[in-house]
Order: sequence, then structure tokens, then C-alpha cells
Amino acid sequence: MKNKQRAFLKWAGGKYTLSDTIRKMLPKGQRLIEPFAGAGSIFLNTNFDGYVLNDINKDLINLFKTIQNQSEQFIDDAARLFTPDFNEAEQYYQIRSQFNSTDDGYQRSLMFLYMNRHGYNGLCRYNLKGGYNVPFGKYKRPYFPESELRAFAIKAQQAEFVCESYRDSFARAEDGDVIYCDPPYVPLSKTASFTSYAGNGFGLDEQADLANAAEEITAEKNVTVLISNHDTIWTRKIYEHADKIKSIQVARTISPKGNKRNKVGELLALYKPQS
Repeated sequence: MKNKQRAFLKWAGGKYTLSDTIRKMLPKGQRLIEPFAGAGSIFLNTNFDGYVLNDINKDLINLFKTIQNQSEQFIDDAARLFTPDFNEAEQYYQIRSQFNSTDDGYQRSLMFLYMNRHGYNGLCRYNLKGGYNVPFGKYKRPYFPESELRAFAIKAQQAEFVCESYRDSFARAEDGDVIYCDPPYVPLSKTASFTSYAGNGFGLDEQADLANAAEEITAEKNVTVLISNHDTIWTRKIYEHADKIKSIQVARTISPKGNKRNKVGELLALYKPQS
């Protein structure tokens, strides 16, 4: 692809900078299944006939479906929230409170985008009761991603968006499909764990089970699986049965201390069909 497309959301661990490397490791196939869609950078920067994008975050999937089905209205309505009047802490916390008290899917999608761009450091975080709790970001002029929204809306016509477990997404795979997994990463230290993204953690048991799922599907079907994660002793162990491991150095994109955005090791584990 000649021109890379940015996602319309700020996203911790987003794969925009890695999309070229990942795309080159993905084989050709009919359909790409992403059990951990995130902001959708790989979806936006690959060329498959069809896509299944899953994420455990129901607000994210609701937003994707809204843009897929009501892009023009959504862009017009969202633009109204990106004015100086709404770039105030009082307005932000009022909208955050409304978001946490409403079940209206369309309104939640508008407010989710607003909070993503006006909240602190592009984080997406919920408390134990399921309430969105990211503080105000204090940006001078939050960017309204109109062109990115329009690009996503066009590409979304090729996609099915679902909110389910990664195991259920794996079960959708058919011969000729490709699966790319970008799970919550194994922490680099005991203090670096970030598990409250969707209100439920993704621990070491789940990390190991995801590797098992990749081994199982490639033994049963003509499906290829690619998994990304931090390059650690633990991940090297759980991905030891992968057909190929690629290690790369990547700059951190989200850190509270901008001068400490050091490069960290990431790996890509590729599982090929065994039949």
C-alpha cells in the first residue's frame, strides 16, 4: 500500500508504526480476523476481501458500527463537540458523567470519540463498576479526525464488527482465513500492568491460552495466525511452537513522561497451517 492510513482514535499500543512490518508477515487470504481490533490500524492498512473485527470493549465496537452505518450524521454531530466551548474540564466531566449514565448507543458513540480525543493521553480505561474514568487531558486544540473517520467508514463496508471472546472469534475462522492477534501485552515489569481497559484483566493464563488457540486452529484448518506481544522470556516460552519469530525494537507511543519514551522489544509470532 502506498499511503498509510491513520486510525481516527488515539490508542495505547496502536499498530500504525508497525503496520508495514505486520502486513509483510501476513500471508494472502480471503479474510482477516482480528480478535483484538483496537483502533483498527492493521484493518486500515491491509487489503483483504473481508474482515471480522472483534474487541471485548463494547463501546469501541458500538462506535465502529455507528460509523459503518451512519457515517455522515455521525461526523456532523461529532464535529460539534470539537469546539473551544467543549474543551473545558467542566464540559468534559459533564459529558463523561452522561456517558456513564446512558444506554443510548448513538450518544455513547459520539461521547466515546469526544473523550478519546479530549481525555488524558488517549487512554481508554474503566473502573470496576464499568464507569469510564479517564481524566481531562488539557489539550490546547484537540484534533477532529474527519478525514480518518471518512476513510474508516469506507473501509468498514468490508467488515463485520463483533464483541465476543477471542476464542469465539477463532471459532469463526474458515480455510483460507488469516488471524492477527494484538492482545493486551505481557507487562515488562510488575508495576507496568495495565489491565482495566475493558474492566477485566488479560493475565498470563489468557496469554498462554491464546498461544494454544493459535496452535489448535493451525493444526485443524488452513488458517495462519500472527500474534504480537512484548519480547520477554515468558512470551518466548509460550510462543516456542510458532513457525517463525520476528523481534523488533519499537518506540513507546503512550507514556506520561514524554522524555522517557524508550524503545522496547516486541515480537511477532507466526503460526502456519500444519496440514
